Amino acid sequence: MLRVILISALLASPAIAAEDGAKVAAKYNCLACHSVDKKIVGPSYKDVAAKYKGQKDAEAMLMAEVRKGLPGGKWGKIPMPAQQIEEKDLRVIIRWVLAQ
Repeated sequence: MLRVILISALLASPAIAAEDGAKVAAKYNCLACHSVDKKIVGPSYKDVAAKYKGQKDAEAMLMAEVRKGLPGGKWGKIPMPAQQIEEKDLRVIIRWVLAQ
């Protein structure tokens, strides 16, 4: 019985993480400028994930960029202002973005 519970929990984890990432991104209004699969004001999350795929420091780099903001030019002409997001919430968002 315990084995079934553990396997079920492991199988459900990615879906829960994706749902949590989307909810936390919505909580901080990230979806006003970003979308999972298309450019709005900023790049799509799929484009961000593709750009950073395989980079060991991607999570830390993205967290720093979101906190500090980005000047225009990296993803387009419009700069991204610094964002004030709780550390644990930002980590959930960044991991979700990188999983796209």
